[in-house]
Amino acid sequence: MNGFALVGIAVAAFAAGAALVILRYERELRRMACFLDQREPAGNARMTTGVRTRGMLSLARGVNAELDELQDERIASQQARQAFQAGLTCLSHDIRTPLAGAQGYLQLVEDEADLAAKERYLSAAAHRLYDVRVLLDDLFSFAQVHDPSFEVACEPVRPADVLGDVLAGLYPQFCERGWEPRVLLDDEAVVQADAEALARIFRNLTANALRHGAAAPVIEQRGGCVTFANRVDDPDAIDIDRLFERFYQGGGARSSAGAGLGLAIVSQLAASMGATAAASLEGDFLRVTVELQ
Repeated sequence: MNGFALVGIAVAAFAAGAALVILRYERELRRMACFLDQREPAGNARMTTGVRTRGMLSLARGVNAELDELQDERIASQQARQAFQAGLTCLSHDIRTPLAGAQGYLQLVEDEADLAAKERYLSAAAHRLYDVRVLLDDLFSFAQVHDPSFEVACEPVRPADVLGDVLAGLYPQFCERGWEPRVLLDDEAVVQADAEALARIFRNLTANALRHGAAAPVIEQRGGCVTFANRVDDPDAIDIDRLFERFYQGGGARSSAGAGLGLAIVSQLAASMGATAAASLEGDFLRVTVELQ
């Protein structure tokens, strides 16, 4: 047998071996494709390979990493939906409770002959209806700031002027609590902000202090940094990492007006203006700080 024949045989053998290898890879890739096509999206099955080459093992690991990431996203999405549904259930209860209370007091007014008692019942009904208005206002604002079409129009604004107007509007609520807040303002500071959005932030922070504080707040504004600080009765009941979550209420208490949306609105409005909102606990003092640009 001459050299050319040997070379021909070697080439043919190599080609046959290569064809077998290619066929094996093709079968394995088809099996992998079939696995991906037939697997349950919510299942825990992961890809394996019978071809123990570096490339095939790397492919299987890469696919499994993507499957793990998709599973994590699915679990997170499911948990978010469950939390949202639970929040809506609580919100529905929070709306129905004061409405039922107002209805009860109005029924008492109809059945009561004493004028002084009628006035007390009407006042109590008005308070319950005010609670409903607060809840619906928060819900509307939350939906508004999360609307994809929502935009802010930033312009030069003096935070001291906006904050002063907000505090003046909430003066009756401070009188009702018997509180006089300590307010420190920087009259010269100017920031880039949407005045209406900034007023909403300050109203929500003030309302949060009025509803949940144990004493009159200290409100300090230096430049673009505005801090609301107040004592709280049970600091251990507050999960500081969840404070800006929608529907979150410290300690799970839902006894006061509000849907747990006020600080979530603050965070979203701040972000829309390029600002930040942060919270911290120092002993029994809760501080919420907004940093404006």
